Amino acid sequence: MRVRSRSLVLAVVALAAVTASACKKKPVVAPQPAPVVKPFNQDSADAAERARKAAADAAARAAAEKAAAERAARDAAAIAAAKSAFGVPVYFDYDKSDIRDDQKMTLDAKIPAFQANADMRIRVAGHTDNRGSDEYNLALGQRRAAEVKRYLIARGIDGGRIDVVSFGEERPAVSADNDDAWAKNRRDEFEIIAGANPFKLPNK
Repeated sequence: MRVRSRSLVLAVVALAAVTASACKKKPVVAPQPAPVVKPFNQDSADAAERARKAAADAAARAAAEKAAAERAARDAAAIAAAKSAFGVPVYFDYDKSDIRDDQKMTLDAKIPAFQANADMRIRVAGHTDNRGSDEYNLALGQRRAAEVKRYLIARGIDGGRIDVVSFGEERPAVSADNDDAWAKNRRDEFEIIAGANPFKLPNK
């Protein structure tokens, strides 16, 4: 009888332990807060789009202005170079007015500028070295300028666009008495006197 009572007590204790274990409370998990959704604001969206478009327009204008400035600078440099090339003198042998073969290319290079600037007029000034009389050198300088004019006319340039003048030995390029200085002083110089403002580049 005692054994049965002890078994009964153990069973009751075990049942109580199981019941107590089953009755333990589960931990409470706090709910996560719901994300805050801001209401859509059309005015703000429109303002942002306007700002984006204004920034894009400003960037496009700045790029266009930069490109235009670069083109203008290139054109100005090209015009300055073309004018400088047009002004390159041609040189003559001692006491001669005929155009040397090695100077014809310099004259031929001036023809495209004449063609691009139909109203352009120039002055060809003949010069000599300081040997010979003043009168002789003035006449020699005149023959040299006239020879260049004939050369250009033969290549299609209207003679009415070309004035000629002689300075003889009065305006030396180099003030010295030696072969090198004399060679530099025997020349024709070219000056644009009208019709090339603005100066147009060939093939433009």
